[in-house]
Amino acid sequence: MDIKEQDQMYIAHTYHRFDAVLTKGSHCIAMDADGKSYLDMTAGIGVNALGYADKEWAKAVSEQANTLPHVSNLYYSQPDGDVAKMLCERTGFKKVMFANSGAEANEGAIKLARKYSYDHYGKERYEIITLVNSFHGRTITTLAATGQAAFHQYFDPFTPGFLHVPVNDEAALKQALSKHTCAIMIELIQGEGGVLPLAKAYVQTIAKLCKQQDILLIVDEVQTGVGRCGTLYAYEQYDIQPDIVTTAKGLGNGLPIGGVLMNEKLQDTFHPGDHGTTFGGNPIACAGARVVLQRLDADFLQEVMDKGEYLKQQLVSLPHIKAVNGLGLMRGAVLDEHVQAVDVVKACLQKGLLILTAKDKLRMLPPLVITKGEIDQAMTILREVLSTMG
Repeated sequence: MDIKEQDQMYIAHTYHRFDAVLTKGSHCIAMDADGKSYLDMTAGIGVNALGYADKEWAKAVSEQANTLPHVSNLYYSQPDGDVAKMLCERTGFKKVMFANSGAEANEGAIKLARKYSYDHYGKERYEIITLVNSFHGRTITTLAATGQAAFHQYFDPFTPGFLHVPVNDEAALKQALSKHTCAIMIELIQGEGGVLPLAKAYVQTIAKLCKQQDILLIVDEVQTGVGRCGTLYAYEQYDIQPDIVTTAKGLGNGLPIGGVLMNEKLQDTFHPGDHGTTFGGNPIACAGARVVLQRLDADFLQEVMDKGEYLKQQLVSLPHIKAVNGLGLMRGAVLDEHVQAVDVVKACLQKGLLILTAKDKLRMLPPLVITKGEIDQAMTILREVLSTMG
């Protein structure tokens, strides 16, 4: 039985897989079972920040696996403390709560916000405002937070207490605020919603309203964070300081890890027993995350910013691309109406290029270590494909 047949027989069909069996990789190149090479502009949906098989990362993970692979949160260990210290010192947050994924981090953030409001204002202050077209995860609660009707099917009833307001509409936001509001939760770039950045003035208005009314500002940086947009976290480019930031994806460079960063007023909100996770702060995942954060220094982040601008410039010169959205190495390309993004992705796959879609757009989340030469190679393939689209 080959890999595809085994997959079809034994794995639940929750994904439409593309026709490639990937077996190994190095830097920004993946290889399939037949030895074909693919230039990767997906990074495992924004996860492989350092690319495939980074030697320093692999060494750290291997050494930790041979020392202390798991211990649970009932005991102290070194790697999670190191990662928490690095995150707090670089962001100004006071505490980190570890998780295993972006959805779990967002669940933790929601619980943290509601616990803070319960402690200070009572149980009637529980509502969280999120944005139309947002995406915060696939658990029942993070689906409730997600502002896309397409995801609100089959799984009712959802967790109550969420309101969705239109993006960049200050009047609608202010109208939604009430005595029940405990938090506003946003993505600065709506990734799954189409790589759509929020307007800076709108975000700053949200931050101001939250500060005035002691409403918590939660920024979901699961996809935008860990250098993806050219700063450690994208909120830095919006000149705000959230109360809570969620992080995941690129932090582990391929291993499952998430986190909730919280500011000073929230640092003592949770007490033992209020929240927990068996694998959160796992030593192997944190050993890998430690390498990622060490690598993401100021020079590295500036390179991400420069390469992101270079990618944007190359994309806008291609046929059938009308506009390019995003920041850093998180880019969405708007296509002519008659060009289907999924058709482009399939054709690129045949030519040895891995890219993504985001609704009707092409989405690119390459490893942060990609070179301008590799970007040129990707654009050559993409140009060839787009030129056949009529």
